[in-house]
Order: sequence, then structure tokens, then C-alpha cells
Amino acid sequence: MNDGFMNISVTGVPETSVETEHSAARSGDSELLDAYSRAVVNAAERVSPSIVNVEVKQIIRPRQGSKRPSLERPGSGSGFIFTPDGFILTNSHVVHNASSVHATTADGNRYSAEIVGDDPGTDLAVIRISAPDSPAVTFGDSQRVRVGQLAIALGNPYGFQCTVTAGVVSALGRSLRSQSGRLIDNVIQTDAALNPGNSGGPLSDWRGHVIGVNTAIISPAQGICFAIGINTAKFVAGRLIKDGKIRRAYMGIAGQNVQIRRRIVRYFTLPAEKGVLVMSTEDGSPAHNAGIMMGDIIIAFDNQVVKDIDDLQRQLTEKEIGSKRPITIIRRTEKLDLEVEATEGKQ
Repeated sequence: MNDGFMNISVTGVPETSVETEHSAARSGDSELLDAYSRAVVNAAERVSPSIVNVEVKQIIRPRQGSKRPSLERPGSGSGFIFTPDGFILTNSHVVHNASSVHATTADGNRYSAEIVGDDPGTDLAVIRISAPDSPAVTFGDSQRVRVGQLAIALGNPYGFQCTVTAGVVSALGRSLRSQSGRLIDNVIQTDAALNPGNSGGPLSDWRGHVIGVNTAIISPAQGICFAIGINTAKFVAGRLIKDGKIRRAYMGIAGQNVQIRRRIVRYFTLPAEKGVLVMSTEDGSPAHNAGIMMGDIIIAFDNQVVKDIDDLQRQLTEKEIGSKRPITIIRRTEKLDLEVEATEGKQ
């Protein structure tokens, strides 16, 4: 009797085969997780002995004309030893204007620290403790960092000693504005969680090589954190140890970014439609002595295009100090080539 249903023969997959596949998948996942864990553990074990907790008392000065006295405010951050004789890298904003600095090492010893040098322009500072044979980190190469690679942030957020967070490098070549107003170039973006107190701590790769100095977070966002590339930090640290500061050229202008009128761009066949409008010049400054006037638009410096203030700041490096360089301006409807002799800038 036909009951209206077709007899269909189904060949199933043997249960033992399915279990074998699931077991293999779980085994593969376990191996990956084990490798990830080993990488983070290895980096933490190599870097954590060099991490210090930095405690400061910062001087808060009243506004000009105020009768209020200066105040001392406690603060803290992180740092890491990078030479066996006790030199420590940290952030400028951690130690800037500090009346006293102390560093507590991973073994619990607390030392008085001296500020060797401070550069607000890159948010980096070097301090030193009297602790011979200190465990120093191994520097990596931030030029070889790649997006997606493992990034491990270490530090002392909220005073919790040697906290470790892990993530990946999210982006490279970011620019971050420091508290001095200058742009810090070639900044590493990561999603390794940072908190207040992580500032100045190391960002490590899986080998335990330091590739950056943790410096900032975007407060409203999650997973957007920044570290200054270690190649920049190595250069700055060397100069701070040598001179106590970074020497930069200075012109003595106040300016703002402007759009240049299209007819002027076409008439002079300018390579860019933007420049820096001079709002004022300081008396006796290099710009004033060169004949630069309020209302001029700077479009080139040392034969390099200037599209905005950041372009100009990047070009005012130490090598420009004391040397005469060509500067091109638009003055009303004229294009003028002048010479400016930049001097050493103020910190």
C-alpha cells in the first residue's frame, strides 16, 4: 500500500567521524590559544622587571595677576628602564613642572629621581635613578611594526603594579597633537587597553621588544590608544641625555591655516591651494628681521611646500638653526622670495 510518502534512503556521516573533526578543531584552537598565551606571558616576563611606577608632585602656578599661591598636586604614571645605569623613559606630561619625582622599581625599591630632560613637543621625558645594574628593556624597531601584529601594553594604571593588556596594532603613521601644540608623527595606534597611569609605560611586541611608549587614549572611545614609536623615542632620549632638551628652529610668527584664492593659485601655478596666514610677528624675531609682515601667506620654506602650520613646524628642525633658508610668501597679489635665519626656539 502506498501511503503517499516516498521511501528515501539517507546515508549519514558516522558519529565517530564527526567527533574526530570536532576534536581536531578543538585541538587546533587550543594550540592557537596556547601560542597566544605564551607570547603574552613571554613579553610580560621579559619587560615587566624594567617597569617603574613614577610618582610626582607637580607645581600648579596661578594665572598671571592672581594672588593665589602656587600649589603642589600629586600625580603618577609609568616608565621603563632602558639602560643598566638607571635611565628611564616616561611621558613629558607625567613629570613636566614636577618639584619632586620618585620611581618605584618592580622589586619594590623606591628611589628619588632626577629629570634629565623633558620634551613636551613629543611628550617624552627621561629621568634617572641611582640604581646600578638595573634590568633594561630591549628596543625593537618601530619601522618594522605591521598593522594586525600583537601589541602588549604594560604599566601601572591607578598604581596597580605591572598591569598587562594585549591587543593588536590598529594603524600606523598616525599624528597626535602634544600638549605643546606640535604634532607627533608616526604614532602607533593600538587597541591594547590603556588607563590613566599607563602613560609612559612600554608597548611591546610578542618577543618582548619595546616598540613604543604609551602616551594617550581617546576618552569617549573604546579601543583607540596611542604610543609614540620607539625609533622616535630613541632619538629624543639620546638628545635629552646629551643636551637636556630638543633643539628646534624658531621663526617668531603667529599664524593660521588659510585657503588661497583660486585666481592667485592659477596665476602663479602654485602646487597647493593652502598656506599659512601670518597674523603677527614678534619684534626682533627671525621672521620680523626677514621682512615678513602681518597678512603675508607663507607657501614654501626651504623650497618645500607649506600647506599648513604643521608643515612649517615639521620643517623647523634643529638643522635649520643659524642657517639662512629661502621662504616664499604671497603678499596681496605678489609672490616674494625672502631669506630667514631661524634661531633656537623656546621650550
